[in-house]
Amino acid sequence: MKDWIATYISAQQRALASLDPAQLAPLIETLQSAHREDAQVFAIGNGGSAANASHFAVDLGKAASDLLPRRFRVLSLTDNMPWITALGNDYSYEDIFVRQLMNYARAGDVLIGISVSGNSPNCVRAFDWAKATGVKTIALVGQKRGQMAELADQLVVIPDGHYGRVEDVQMNILHLLCYAFVENPDWVS
Repeated sequence: MKDWIATYISAQQRALASLDPAQLAPLIETLQSAHREDAQVFAIGNGGSAANASHFAVDLGKAASDLLPRRFRVLSLTDNMPWITALGNDYSYEDIFVRQLMNYARAGDVLIGISVSGNSPNCVRAFDWAKATGVKTIALVGQKRGQMAELADQLVVIPDGHYGRVEDVQMNILHLLCYAFVENPDWVS
């Protein structure tokens, strides 16, 4: 058992170490620009990635905004279950994010999609719509990359296929994006 634990931890450390600060800095710059332009930031994902999207929205909307002169406008599209189930029932599960974006999003807003496979149909459909509408897209995906990688304006690939490991590293990235402003509130000016 101890060997399995050590192997798991070692693989997690390798996945986290694969992140390149030069690849993450532009994501912070995108959020700086969104804040400066009072653009809306949206987050989407399924399963564990939906939980990460919600967690990110909380951290960016509360902790990252607390020291700023104006708060981030951020919304996780994974949180309104009555709306999600109505959209899934009346249209399709593939439409649960894009139909919310149709109500909220405008050109210049930012959509962050979190998916291990990069092929979640509801995320792909949202990215396709965002691209056609002028919404900036950031994809955090695993090694399969998927269709989201092809549609994304900005892309971070975690070179691993283990769902839990990739989701953990994605949450590390999302925390990094929030704490960039918690620890450096002057970065929004």
